[in-house]
Amino acid sequence: MEINGVPLHPLVVHAAVVLTPLAGLAAVGYAVPAWRDRLRWPLVVLAVVAAAAVWVAYLSGENLRTDRFAGVTGTLADRIADHETWAKRLRIGASVFAVLAVAAAWLHTRSGPVRSVLTLLVVAGGLVTLVLVVLTGDAGAQATWRID
Repeated sequence: MEINGVPLHPLVVHAAVVLTPLAGLAAVGYAVPAWRDRLRWPLVVLAVVAAAAVWVAYLSGENLRTDRFAGVTGTLADRIADHETWAKRLRIGASVFAVLAVAAAWLHTRSGPVRSVLTLLVVAGGLVTLVLVVLTGDAGAQATWRID
């Protein structure tokens, strides 16, 4: 799929690259009890929209690989495969993180161990997703820009 001759993938990747780290940082902020009430809904919106952006980037990347890079071999094929492997992990991680953010918002009024566990899971999910988006983006940059 293309927009004005440009493949969709490099266009939507920017949404995933910006929104996913913002959601991860919101998750870290969610751990601060004084900020939790204020960050609950921004965290949910960021996590869900970031997961959607990751999914669109993933699907458009598959389409780009099929349309333009199906016959690629050698080092470039290895780099693309590495990027695709990280993208699969990111897709799962961002989806789980979004579900955790929604669950934490849904059960926000709970107290005690339930709230503590949910907060811990949201923060962990945010951090894991943050790491995955960096590793996925780096693998994509290596596939796109590294020449050797």
